[in-house]
Amino acid sequence: MDELKKIPGVDTLLHSQEIKKLVSETNLDLVKYVIRNVLTELKEGIKSGKLLVSQPLIIQKIISETQILKSRHLKKVINATGIVIHTNLGRAPYSKELINDTFEVLNGYNSLEFDLDTAGRGSRNAHASDLLKYLCGAEDVLVVNNNAAAVVLILRAFTKGKEVIVSRGELIEIGGSFRLPDIIASSDCIMKEVGTTNKTKVSDYEKAISERTGMLFKAHKSNYLIEGFTQEVSLDELVALGKKKNIPVLYDMGSGLLNDYSVKEFKNEPNVKQTLKLGVDLVCFSGDKLLGGPQAGIIAGKKKLIEKLKKEPLLRALRVDKLTLAFLETNNSYFLDESVLNNKNQFYKTLNQSPTELEERAKRCKAILAKNKIDTEILKSKGQYGGGALPGEKIESVAIKLNLKKDTARQRSDLAEKIYKELLQQEIPILGILRKGEIYFDMLCITDAELELVSESIAHVHKQLAG
Repeated sequence: MDELKKIPGVDTLLHSQEIKKLVSETNLDLVKYVIRNVLTELKEGIKSGKLLVSQPLIIQKIISETQILKSRHLKKVINATGIVIHTNLGRAPYSKELINDTFEVLNGYNSLEFDLDTAGRGSRNAHASDLLKYLCGAEDVLVVNNNAAAVVLILRAFTKGKEVIVSRGELIEIGGSFRLPDIIASSDCIMKEVGTTNKTKVSDYEKAISERTGMLFKAHKSNYLIEGFTQEVSLDELVALGKKKNIPVLYDMGSGLLNDYSVKEFKNEPNVKQTLKLGVDLVCFSGDKLLGGPQAGIIAGKKKLIEKLKKEPLLRALRVDKLTLAFLETNNSYFLDESVLNNKNQFYKTLNQSPTELEERAKRCKAILAKNKIDTEILKSKGQYGGGALPGEKIESVAIKLNLKKDTARQRSDLAEKIYKELLQQEIPILGILRKGEIYFDMLCITDAELELVSESIAHVHKQLAG
């Protein structure tokens, strides 16, 4: 292991001119921390036969790793994928209007758990709930940190040690490989599957009910479709069965549409207010997705059931912080006026863009790239709602495709991939679409304020890699 002997010690590295300069720009403890990590990594690499050592390379790696630690890991990214609720890019985008309207309540202190009327301790559960009760048409509302947490809390409170009856066709998997059966199991209840993958009848539920049944569960297929020879139990049927057997019914709506306004693609999506009018005991849904707000789990329904949830000890582990409540309350206020919603909620603002607006944005991008001698093509494209919402529905959009000048398809594909990856390394990364050896930039989620930066970044990276 001669290479191991070449690794300099920590003190040796600290006395090098480059590391002394690095210490003066940061602090000694941070640099020591990085040095130890780098040396450990090098030793492991040498032992596995993968690395050779030179002091200049070690110093460069230490400087690089220190700069990475100093910089913010969470970065603004420009979304040129055409996916509006992009799970990997922070889900629902926030508009400047939403941030500005929420800033005042977050600047300094606020009344998170202080009752200004009684001058005593208040409850964070009170915030956002009054407006949500109105928007949902619910007797009461409770907010937790995401919709999976909402399901866990409900099942834990009402069915611990009991059975939950659910259709096999609704055993959904959500993002990050989280599956409904696992969520049910973590709630300390027993899942009883009924029906088949493609067909479930209300009689299947009724036959499965026993003295141990604690809840009837229905999940909206918000992130997948089953087509063909299918049948599912309607919510009306399940509610009627629940009332007949005196068993509460939970409907996991997933997306959670408050109202459809003018978005035609929402016409077949269940509406929270209409759903509760059917008599379902509890519904739960996400605070982002079709609300376009912060990630949260919203539980709405019968007051006596919500009161029980508020007393469940697990709630403390699932509660939301002041940022989520502030953004949620501000965002929900926009639903009182359609014009305000379409102007201040970035999700609805994006959906309500006209084809002309998207076409004009693409033309402006094309013109900037043309000045840089980059050949492009404007094409029609299909955007997506994303985030597990409205599967199968597409959004009419427009994209720019780079016509890369290389002799072979393989060379063009390699260059497209290099451009795609290099754009992610820019100060403000840009995520485009890499498809079948071609690179595209969808205009749907790019704002007018971002367009020039996107165009100039593409031009810079193209020149750097294509010459």
